[in-house]
Amino acid sequence: MQTRNPLLDDLAKVAAGAAGALSGVREEVEARIRDQLAKILDGMHLPNREEFEVVRAMAVAAREENEALKARIAELEARLAKLG
Repeated sequence: MQTRNPLLDDLAKVAAGAAGALSGVREEVEARIRDQLAKILDGMHLPNREEFEVVRAMAVAAREENEALKARIAELEARLAKLG
């Protein structure tokens, strides 16, 4: 965009250049943040979805078994109370 004022033309060029530079800086910062997050997450040794589901299934089964054992203990204690 050309105007009659060369100073305004120069300022417009500088502003366009600054906007382009800021865009590049933003992309660089985002890339570095992604890299840092990837390193942090890799260091956390998080389980993948399959591992999570296996452990979850084990926990559900253990809870169910625990409830069954509680009921069995209560039943045995009641029978013991009757005998003694």
